[in-house]
Amino acid sequence: MAVVSKKIPAPDKVRIRTALLSVSDKTDIIELAGALVKLGVKLLSTGGTSKAIAEAGLPVTDVSDITKFPEIMDGRVKTLHPNVHGGLLAIRDDAEHQEAMRAHGIEGIDLSVINLYPFEEVRAKGGDYPTTVENIDIGGPAMIRASAKNHAYVTVVTDPSDYPELLEALQTDDGHTSYALRQRFAAKAYARTAAYDAVISNWFAEALSIETPHYRAIGGTLKEKMRYGENPHQSAGFYLTGEKRPGVATATLLQGKQLSYNNINDTDAAYELVAEFLPENAPAVAIIKHANPCGVATGSTLLEAYKRALACDPVSAFGGVIALNQTLDAETAEEIIQLFTEVIIAPDVTEEAKAIVARKPNLRLLSAGGLPDPRAAGITAKTVSGGLLVQSRDNGMVEDLDLKVVTKRAPTAQELEDMKFAFKIAKHVKSNAVIYAKDGQTAGIGAGQMSRVDSARIAAQKAEDAAKAMGLAEPLTKGSAVASEAFYPFADGLLAAIAAGATAVIQPGGSMRDQDVIDAADAHNVAMVFTGMRHFRH
Repeated sequence: MAVVSKKIPAPDKVRIRTALLSVSDKTDIIELAGALVKLGVKLLSTGGTSKAIAEAGLPVTDVSDITKFPEIMDGRVKTLHPNVHGGLLAIRDDAEHQEAMRAHGIEGIDLSVINLYPFEEVRAKGGDYPTTVENIDIGGPAMIRASAKNHAYVTVVTDPSDYPELLEALQTDDGHTSYALRQRFAAKAYARTAAYDAVISNWFAEALSIETPHYRAIGGTLKEKMRYGENPHQSAGFYLTGEKRPGVATATLLQGKQLSYNNINDTDAAYELVAEFLPENAPAVAIIKHANPCGVATGSTLLEAYKRALACDPVSAFGGVIALNQTLDAETAEEIIQLFTEVIIAPDVTEEAKAIVARKPNLRLLSAGGLPDPRAAGITAKTVSGGLLVQSRDNGMVEDLDLKVVTKRAPTAQELEDMKFAFKIAKHVKSNAVIYAKDGQTAGIGAGQMSRVDSARIAAQKAEDAAKAMGLAEPLTKGSAVASEAFYPFADGLLAAIAAGATAVIQPGGSMRDQDVIDAADAHNVAMVFTGMRHFRH
């Protein structure tokens, strides 16, 4: 049964007389406490916060003095008491609430400054199960929610970055806060506890291997408000989930203006792709345009890998995103800046390379501090009308698969390497995807077509165009391996690839007409392997 409001109007101005400070993150808390004391505010506090304030020489009353009950159970129980929650929840203009406060000796609390146990940090560091559970805050969220519910009378602050705004309001309005300010802080407070609980619930699902929990919450912290979304008429913000996986979300912007919504999307796609190639095996470069690769290659050096990646489709590479799996060096940087590029992302950047890229001040340069683990678990989410699609991250790796040769001719050692190379890239190309590869270099990429035949033909045409631009007698698709991210439903897609010069094929298999496709491969002496794993990407 819903609770009916007494419809008591909220006052515009509320004088801050008593403040409760209880924080895990003590950034600027002493400065805030000192400023509040100067404004004549009485301070209540708990545990370590109370100790820090007292050691700073500021007057403070420990919460145990008003609850008349000591902290117990290793601090698990200290603020869960009517003298605290009554002070936070009392409607000051309600006669019954006022009588209850007088009867039970409850003092009103006008300001609560609270942040939470560092659960996100402990989880990110891989704390063991008992330690992670112990860092689930109980009293903090309860006080935040109580304060936020009663924002008509209580100001709640959960983020040290909001201390300056709070103090400015108090100092310019004789120790009062406005209703509008209390509303905004209350909204932020509930968002904070929601994001906190989302991290906890997702950790439980992960720890207990609950693949589809009954309730799924996804939360994040605003990293930056964006100028706009995919298009100028769309608003957007970039939120961090707290996952410490190296990538665009945790990278350091070394130079260039703020990344746009599309920049971030493309950079993430590029870096996730290049991470498929272990840096200790070979330098690798991926060039992305509109979230699809237009060229990927390995090489004996990073410079060689870049040149080979660019050769696949230099037209599409204009204005793209470049991702590297090794530290960006001066020689490679010098070559990259010859092309108009939006973003470069690498695990690290040498000082010499930074200086070279600085000659292009609008070029965004990101240092990610490492490569994301392509085998790592995690979730991805997509909104639909009225719902949310959530799935585990596609962390399948072709090296981990049991490849099955299904044709009369087995692939050569080189063809097998090219197959694996192409299939790694197929995982990161919008479906329908067809990728030709030869000697650790993409020869042609067909992405996002409604027909797999069209993808094969588009990729082949791009290969022909690239060959002409390089002055080659024939495109690199001649003698290449071709990868399809999903099975061939008919032989026509395979025949289009064979017509382009492919001699080896890698695909998941699983079609009702697999045998027809195998027969077509055998008829052209083409080697084919099945992976048993599909990589749809929509």
